[in-house]
This record gives sequence, C-alpha cells and structure tokens, in this order.
Amino acid sequence: MNSSKTISTLHVILLMMTVIGLKNHVTILPPLIHRAERDAWMSVFWAVIVLIPWLFMIIYLHKQIGELSFRDWLLEKVGKFWERLIIYIFVVYLMIMAAFTLRETMQWVKVTFLPETPELLLILVYIALCVFLATTGVQGIVMVNVIVLTGVVILGFFVAIVNIKVKEYELILPFLEHGLSRVLYAGFYPASGYVELFLILLIQNQIKERMKWQYFAVILFILVWLTLGPLLGSIAEFGPTEAKNQYYPAYEEWRLASIGRFIEHVDFFSIYQWLTGAFMRIGFIIFTIVHLLRLDNQRKRILKIMVPAFIAVSLPLFLLNDRAFLQIKSEFFLISTFAFFFIWGIILTLISLKKTKKLPRKKVEQ
Repeated sequence: MNSSKTISTLHVILLMMTVIGLKNHVTILPPLIHRAERDAWMSVFWAVIVLIPWLFMIIYLHKQIGELSFRDWLLEKVGKFWERLIIYIFVVYLMIMAAFTLRETMQWVKVTFLPETPELLLILVYIALCVFLATTGVQGIVMVNVIVLTGVVILGFFVAIVNIKVKEYELILPFLEHGLSRVLYAGFYPASGYVELFLILLIQNQIKERMKWQYFAVILFILVWLTLGPLLGSIAEFGPTEAKNQYYPAYEEWRLASIGRFIEHVDFFSIYQWLTGAFMRIGFIIFTIVHLLRLDNQRKRILKIMVPAFIAVSLPLFLLNDRAFLQIKSEFFLISTFAFFFIWGIILTLISLKKTKKLPRKKVEQ
C-alpha cells in the first residue's frame, strides 16, 4: 500500500460522520418519529445496546483483515468463486443505497426550492458530480469532506442554538405513552445507520493504521448525538403529532430559525447542509464500489461503467410517486439495510474463524 494514498483514522471518523450522519440526522427521522412518536429517542439508545456485540464482531474482523484489502482477505478465506460472488452482492446493494439517497435528495430539492426545474436534468448533473468525486480517490474525498463538514457542523450548532427559545422539552413526556413494543421496533431505523460502520472494512487497506475499538466507539457516539439532536429538537419544537406528519422534520426546524426580529427565513442554509451531505455520501459509496471492483485510478473506465450503471439503478425509483417511495424506504429499505450488514457481519465473522493456508500478505498498491 502506497502511504501517499492512505488516510488517517481522524479522516475516517470525519468521513463516517458525514456519510452515515446524513442518514441518521435526516433520513431516518420521519419513520422513527412516526413509529415511536415522543418515545423515539428511546429507540436510539435501544439500537446501540443491541448492536454492541455486533460492533465487537466488526472490530474483530478489522483486526483479522489487517493490511489486506477486503477482496484479498475474502480470496484467502473462501476462494475465487465465492469471493467474486460476495463482492458483486456488495456492489449491487451499495449501488441501491446510493440510488435511494439520490432519489430522496432530488425529492427534497424538487419540493422545497426547485419545483419547476426538469428532474432529469437535476439527476444527471448530480450523478455526474458524485461520480467525478469518486474518481478523485479516497484522499480527494476526505479533503473535500473536511471542507464541507466544517460548514455543516457550524450550521448545525447555529440552528440548534437559535431555536432554543421555541423548544419545550416537556413534550417528550410521558414516557412509554404507547407501550414498549413501538420503541423496540423503531430501533431498526437508527440501527440501519449504525450498521453502516461495516463500510470501514471495505476500504480499510486505505487507512494508514489499524483502528482501535475506541475509535469505533467515538464514531458510534457521534452518530447517536447526530440522531438525538434533530429528533429531540423536532419533538420539542412541533410536538410528536405534528412532527410525525412531516416529511423532513430536520428541514422544518430551519423554518423556525431566526435572529432577533429582523433576520428570518434562513432555511436556505439547509440547502447547503443537505446537498453537501448527500454529495459526500453518494460519492463515497460509489468510490467504495470502484475500490471493490479494483477500478482505482482508472477515471475513464469509472465514468464509462459507473455513470450508466448508477443511472440504470436510480431511474426506476423516480418512477414511484413520493408517497410510495417514502413508504418503501421506511417499511422495507431501512430495515433491509440493517439486516444486510448485520447478517454479513455475522457471516464474515464465522468465515474468519475458518483456518486456511494463508497466502503471502503483500501490501497491495492500488
């Protein structure tokens, strides 16, 4: 592995903060509040408790894979046929994940501030930008991420602070108003974000040093904080009944933001937050696909393969009306994402226990 093409642990933490943070900060809120209402915050902690044993599996796999790429480790463990099959399964699912993010982003863009702009034009431009980001490599992605994340964090603190005057946290009372079953089921939604920590394994040969368990704990803590902030804020500002009827509670909080009597309507800042978050998430997922397919540094091939493939996967989602898409996302896709990464974490842990004749561990130069 060429050290000039690797990233630090801090970069990984910041990258996961953006890539997974968009999902836990925005995407999962509508179904989470709809399912658990004022007790939704309990589901966030419940999901963490359930996933702790699984997280130790990921840490164990991280150590087992070591300096090998994910593909080389699989090849060593299961042979060429199963290695290719598993890789293609991951590639297809990651492409679907990126397509769902694109569809939801374009839906929000069209509803909020570009209702008359041709949707196909928006899709093509955004896909081109995201694929181009993926061609810059992991170092290009983390450098862009550091820049855009700074603005996102500053704006996040801004909206949280200026809205304190309209928050009534007693609205989260009483606890367990609808019983425990809703809280337990709603835990699937935040968990579907937490399990995406699995993505670290897919690019770990790009990381300079092995990540200790404390780093995984820090990322998980950040994700919990990113989920609780807008979740409790939306309930405290709108109440559980109004919050569960909103498509995008995190965006609606921006509409309340004002500075004094004369500065209002600052919700245009949310455009930057959402579009940059989705840009980084889609770009990173496409890069992960490129890395799994070993197309690194082959810009022309990436553009020829990724752009048509991503368009083909994304367009069917745009044939759905908005309500049908949101229903599929909340009732099927988020839960399936949790199941996909959770089950593969267990399967790969079992595979890692298999004793094989180890191949010479050469550092792979991409």
